[in-house]
Amino acid sequence: QLVESGGGLVQAGGSLRLSCAASGHTFSTYAMGWFRQAPGKEREFVAAISWTGGSTYYADSVKGRFTISRDNAKNTVYLQMNSLKPEDTAVYYCAARAGPLSLESADFGSWGQGTQVTVSS
Repeated sequence: QLVESGGGLVQAGGSLRLSCAASGHTFSTYAMGWFRQAPGKEREFVAAISWTGGSTYYADSVKGRFTISRDNAKNTVYLQMNSLKPEDTAVYYCAARAGPLSLESADFGSWGQGTQVTVSS
């Protein structure tokens, strides 16, 4: 089970940190990802991190503004979002993959319920 938290309403230029707590998984062996879905749009990749935390990948749209990290001792993955823009408004989903790092949502077998992030202009 994956449970996201930390979403909310923020002004453009502000910051939020999302958390995703995992249970029922051997968390430290799972690659983790963040995806988002805006109204009327397809779900899109945001960031991913390998099970060791040694490799990370970001969508071009968030590179330099967002940082993904994980704490395997706490079974938690984070997404630090800085310099937020109105176009970052979406429901953000945490996902787990029992395998190598991937950028494809279809490769992730476990998903959280999502947390809403709204950025006002």
